Amino acid sequence: MGNKYDAVIVGGGILGTFHAYHALEMGLKVCLVEKDAYAKGATTQNFGQVVPSGMNTKWQKFGRESLRIYKEIQSQFDISIRQNGTVYLASNEEEEQLLVELRAINSTNDYESKMLTQQECLQKYPGLRKDYVVSGLFFPQEVTVEPRTMIHKLQDYLVAQKGLDIKFDFPVVSCESNGEWVSVQNTKNEEVFGKKVIICNGADFKNLYPETFAASDLEVSKLQMMQTKPQENYNLRGSILTGWSIRRYEAFHECPSYARIKNNEPKESLQKKWGVHVLFKQAADGSIILGDSHQYADVGKIEDLGYDLDMDIDNFMIEEAKKIIDLPTYQIQKRWYGMYSQCKNNDVFQKTIDDNIHIVTGIGGKGMTGSAGFSKKNIATIFNKQKINL
Repeated sequence: MGNKYDAVIVGGGILGTFHAYHALEMGLKVCLVEKDAYAKGATTQNFGQVVPSGMNTKWQKFGRESLRIYKEIQSQFDISIRQNGTVYLASNEEEEQLLVELRAINSTNDYESKMLTQQECLQKYPGLRKDYVVSGLFFPQEVTVEPRTMIHKLQDYLVAQKGLDIKFDFPVVSCESNGEWVSVQNTKNEEVFGKKVIICNGADFKNLYPETFAASDLEVSKLQMMQTKPQENYNLRGSILTGWSIRRYEAFHECPSYARIKNNEPKESLQKKWGVHVLFKQAADGSIILGDSHQYADVGKIEDLGYDLDMDIDNFMIEEAKKIIDLPTYQIQKRWYGMYSQCKNNDVFQKTIDDNIHIVTGIGGKGMTGSAGFSKKNIATIFNKQKINL
């Protein structure tokens, strides 16, 4: 009976780990299996911000629940959460208009935000250029995480305090229903059994149900990011999102002026070609994370995105960043890319197989912000518990 569980979660990223968390919170016996020696992929290769403010009204509910969950866990166990807030910086009157409209939407949603004057922005964020910023919109409740370490700390917490069973180096090659149980088998013919199996496979579409994924509307996004050398005697608090973020994030799509402002943009630019919006976040060691870009391919053509870093994209982001904030140094110590899956036409990809096998993937850029809240509702649905209102 040692290898039989109420729930087996396939995939140790942020989405799978929070499905395991909420299953444990229900008192279920849970096993999380991960194909690699430790969790990696998009969960550890992202920007490390939790920003419900950037989500549309539907997903902001999940994001705000995620904030509550993150802070509750952080109060018991250090998973690297820092509540420094998020600011959106407008560079012109159009972007400022979108900030005003977003603030009105969030006032209706009872989500705290504050408009900042140009002078308040300059005082709050050292090095911010006066010739860039017009005004800002600040969300004080939002947090940052250290993505390279957070998921490992979260899993340590779930093992030590919640009784989670994790099996690393467990690449799953088959899930087979057999009456009451689903057999989950790896490449070494080891198996565990679950009453329910939840597959959170990220951007891995070759091992399980490849035909299902090939017929889906899933695509993969490749994002380039950089990390400067530690900044001496410099403190930049929270997540800094700039004008191109205002023009990109889903939350702003709900603003009355959004469509008109987007129509005014140039049809062709390097920013559009590479999907760039400039973000800043200071890491725990004092360095600054810079990003990011977006390039897309269908799930069957992931290799088309390549495995190299495009220095033209990185150099473009650095030059644009220098127009926004004067950092003590723009010397880069690390460069990397992350790859996440998303749906072209849906919020997230979900498919149920044989009643007891549930695929959940394609959460896209909403993963770090939305997974904790979304997983709570999804686990309740899968296990037929009372509907949870967020």
